[in-house]
Amino acid sequence: MGSREWWLIGGMALVTFSARYVPLALAGRVTLPAVGLRLLRYIPPAVLAAIIAPGLVLQEDGGPDWSLHNSRLVAGLAAAVVAWRTRNLLLTLVVGMAFLWLWRL
Repeated sequence: MGSREWWLIGGMALVTFSARYVPLALAGRVTLPAVGLRLLRYIPPAVLAAIIAPGLVLQEDGGPDWSLHNSRLVAGLAAAVVAWRTRNLLLTLVVGMAFLWLWRL
Protein backbone atom coordinates (compact mmCIF):
# COMPACT_ATOMS: atom_id res chain seq x y z
CA MET A 1 0.00 0.00 0.00
CA GLY A 2 1.39 3.34 -1.02
CA SER A 3 1.35 6.68 0.73
CA ARG A 4 -1.62 7.81 -1.34
CA GLU A 5 -3.82 5.08 0.16
CA TRP A 6 -2.65 5.92 3.69
CA TRP A 7 -3.58 9.58 3.14
CA LEU A 8 -6.97 8.45 1.86
CA ILE A 9 -7.56 6.22 4.90
CA GLY A 10 -6.43 8.99 7.25
CA GLY A 11 -8.71 11.50 5.57
CA MET A 12 -11.68 9.18 5.79
CA ALA A 13 -10.96 8.51 9.47
CA LEU A 14 -10.74 12.26 10.16
CA VAL A 15 -14.04 12.97 8.41
CA THR A 16 -15.78 10.09 10.18
CA PHE A 17 -14.42 11.06 13.59
CA SER A 18 -15.34 14.72 13.11
CA ALA A 19 -18.86 13.91 12.01
CA ARG A 20 -19.44 11.83 15.13
CA TYR A 21 -17.45 13.79 17.71
CA VAL A 22 -18.88 17.25 17.12
CA PRO A 23 -22.53 16.34 17.86
CA LEU A 24 -21.48 14.37 20.95
CA ALA A 25 -19.31 17.21 22.22
CA LEU A 26 -22.12 19.74 21.75
CA ALA A 27 -24.89 17.51 23.11
CA GLY A 28 -24.50 18.65 26.70
CA ARG A 29 -24.05 22.33 25.88
CA VAL A 30 -26.92 22.93 23.51
CA THR A 31 -30.53 22.88 24.63
CA LEU A 32 -32.84 21.72 21.89
CA PRO A 33 -36.27 23.30 21.55
CA ALA A 34 -39.32 21.17 22.34
CA VAL A 35 -40.09 20.76 18.64
CA GLY A 36 -36.59 19.37 18.03
CA LEU A 37 -36.93 16.91 20.88
CA ARG A 38 -40.31 15.75 19.56
CA LEU A 39 -38.83 15.28 16.09
CA LEU A 40 -35.94 13.22 17.48
CA ARG A 41 -38.42 10.68 18.87
CA TYR A 42 -39.44 9.76 15.31
CA ILE A 43 -35.94 8.93 14.13
CA PRO A 44 -35.72 5.33 15.48
CA PRO A 45 -39.04 4.20 13.93
CA ALA A 46 -38.16 5.90 10.65
CA VAL A 47 -34.76 4.22 10.49
CA LEU A 48 -36.25 0.85 11.41
CA ALA A 49 -38.91 1.18 8.72
CA ALA A 50 -36.29 2.17 6.15
CA ILE A 51 -34.29 -0.96 7.00
CA ILE A 52 -37.22 -3.39 7.05
CA ALA A 53 -39.45 -2.17 4.21
CA PRO A 54 -37.10 -2.99 1.29
CA GLY A 55 -36.61 -6.50 2.66
CA LEU A 56 -40.34 -7.07 2.65
CA VAL A 57 -41.09 -5.75 -0.81
CA LEU A 58 -38.03 -6.16 -3.01
CA GLN A 59 -37.42 -9.47 -4.73
CA GLU A 60 -34.10 -11.05 -5.63
CA ASP A 61 -34.11 -9.42 -9.07
CA GLY A 62 -34.46 -5.98 -7.46
CA GLY A 63 -38.03 -5.31 -8.50
CA PRO A 64 -40.87 -4.76 -6.06
CA ASP A 65 -43.54 -7.39 -5.49
CA TRP A 66 -46.76 -6.04 -3.97
CA SER A 67 -48.81 -9.18 -4.58
CA LEU A 68 -50.18 -11.70 -2.10
CA HIS A 69 -47.67 -14.22 -3.47
CA ASN A 70 -44.93 -12.31 -1.63
CA SER A 71 -44.71 -14.27 1.63
CA ARG A 72 -42.37 -11.77 3.29
CA LEU A 73 -44.80 -8.93 2.65
CA VAL A 74 -47.75 -10.90 4.02
CA ALA A 75 -45.79 -11.98 7.10
CA GLY A 76 -44.58 -8.43 7.68
CA LEU A 77 -48.09 -7.03 7.44
CA ALA A 78 -49.42 -9.68 9.84
CA ALA A 79 -46.61 -8.94 12.28
CA ALA A 80 -47.25 -5.20 12.01
CA VAL A 81 -50.93 -5.66 12.82
CA VAL A 82 -50.09 -7.87 15.82
CA ALA A 83 -47.47 -5.38 17.05
CA TRP A 84 -49.90 -2.50 16.67
CA ARG A 85 -52.75 -4.25 18.48
CA THR A 86 -50.85 -6.07 21.24
CA ARG A 87 -47.44 -4.33 21.62
CA ASN A 88 -46.10 -7.78 22.48
CA LEU A 89 -42.69 -8.43 20.90
CA LEU A 90 -42.68 -12.20 21.36
CA LEU A 91 -46.18 -12.61 19.94
CA THR A 92 -45.25 -10.35 17.01
CA LEU A 93 -42.21 -12.50 16.19
CA VAL A 94 -44.13 -15.75 16.50
CA VAL A 95 -47.02 -14.56 14.33
CA GLY A 96 -44.67 -13.12 11.72
CA MET A 97 -42.63 -16.31 11.48
CA ALA A 98 -45.78 -18.46 11.44
CA PHE A 99 -47.22 -16.42 8.58
CA LEU A 100 -43.95 -16.63 6.68
CA TRP A 101 -43.76 -20.38 7.12
CA LEU A 102 -47.43 -21.03 6.35
CA TRP A 103 -47.46 -18.72 3.32
CA ARG A 104 -44.59 -20.62 1.76
CA LEU A 105 -46.32 -24.02 2.03
